[in-house]
Amino acid sequence: MRLVLYLVVALASFSAAAGSYEDFFRALIRNDGPAAIKLIDRGFDANARYEDGQPGLIVALRAESDDAALALARDARVDPNVRNRAGETPVLWAALRNQLSVLQALVARGGVLQPEGWTPLHYAASGNAPEATRWLLSQRVAVDPRAPNGRTPLMQATRFADEQIVDELLAAGADLKLVDQAGSSAIDGARSVGRDNLADRLEARAKKR
Repeated sequence: MRLVLYLVVALASFSAAAGSYEDFFRALIRNDGPAAIKLIDRGFDANARYEDGQPGLIVALRAESDDAALALARDARVDPNVRNRAGETPVLWAALRNQLSVLQALVARGGVLQPEGWTPLHYAASGNAPEATRWLLSQRVAVDPRAPNGRTPLMQATRFADEQIVDELLAAGADLKLVDQAGSSAIDGARSVGRDNLADRLEARAKKR
């Protein structure tokens, strides 16, 4: 009898946990921050991972669920430096998505701005994120950090970002002469994606220095 009772209780607990899991990620994808926080209040793991290995906050950022992402970013139970399988953190994704309020909330709670390898500034440049780029530069982060492939944020910007972001990185001291592990510079990057006018302008700038 005790064994039967134990199995019934265990099955009920498993079903409740499974339901909470589905409800949590459904709330994030639907941009329902209050519902997600309510589940955390009831004991659901704030740093639980979705079926693809993404932590909840990154799920919200990828889904462009801005309100839900901000709610999690402000919650002390959410780890601002939790990593997905690719080693990415919510700070990186907030920079990529140009979610400045989320980025600031995470950094205020200990989110790392200058990790080794890919940095938030790389991601902001890759995502063509002007507000995030501007704010990161205002925090005096390193302007030429190297990604594992040797690329700098400027190299990402000349490939993926508006020229305004390129110019802001240059104004902050980004070095046009640096090359990545393949020997390509920021100017080469611009040419590789057909941005010849930008490449010409940057070459003229480099010759003046």
